[in-house]
Amino acid sequence: MYELFVELSTHLNVNLMGYDYSGYGQSSGKPSEQNTYADIEAVYRCLIETYGASEENIILYGQSVGSGPTLDLASRLSHLRAVVLHSPISSGLRVMYPVKHTYWFDIYKNIDKIPLVKCPVLVIHGTADEVVDCSHGRTLWELSKVKYEPLWVKGGNHCNLELYPEYIKHLKKFVTAIEKSPPVKDESPESSGPSDPSETGSESAESSRRSTDIRDKPRSSIDHRPSTDRPEKPRGSIDRRDKSRKSVDQVNKPRASVDQPDRPRKSIDRFGGMMRSVKLCNIDCFTAASGS
Repeated sequence: MYELFVELSTHLNVNLMGYDYSGYGQSSGKPSEQNTYADIEAVYRCLIETYGASEENIILYGQSVGSGPTLDLASRLSHLRAVVLHSPISSGLRVMYPVKHTYWFDIYKNIDKIPLVKCPVLVIHGTADEVVDCSHGRTLWELSKVKYEPLWVKGGNHCNLELYPEYIKHLKKFVTAIEKSPPVKDESPESSGPSDPSETGSESAESSRRSTDIRDKPRSSIDHRPSTDRPEKPRGSIDRRDKSRKSVDQVNKPRASVDQPDRPRKSIDRFGGMMRSVKLCNIDCFTAASGS
């Protein structure tokens, strides 16, 4: 792996930073989808805070399952320079089953995140890939907002694309084009790191609360209505409205149970085990190929 990094760095004239996922190589921890997101986030922070890199000068590179954390981070960065997807997956479940919809228990939902990436995307995929069909790469490229000329390696498999001469040639062409093109510009305020989805959620919740308060105002006007000979009637109508509101709350309660964190996490871990059983998490592709 080290020799390949040195070779790529020399041919492409770039600085490379690689890492092991949790539970793989020299890394401690447990392999899981959420941990891979934390891993790439830590590497990104290290580049920014320790090495002084800027978001505008970073190209993310993800291979196979690595396309998952790569696209997750890229979808949250507004000024990333570019992304390279090497034999990517459209989602974990779609590798094993030709499903047309995304289910809550699926992992690495790249097909839903790729449209959010604002920078140029290069897709490299072998036409004879027997692990992740080439259709995955084609789908992600078609859904990319800023497409760069893809590389479909004729006869290439899942772990040998770097042995083809056109691989390094196309990568070099891509890096040169990216260097000459201006950084991605965005109208939204600049951020030094990934946006926090929880912030958007809290803002939406606050907005929802405000709108609820506005809807609740007419109820105060009922309390100030002139009294009548039957003062209890308005009160009864209010009570009925309260009962209706309570019944609505009871209907909504099961919806909150769907969002319980333990259930999806356990399902994701089980599905992650299924993926590892079919060797989708083989991160030694480069090593095996370079040694042949």
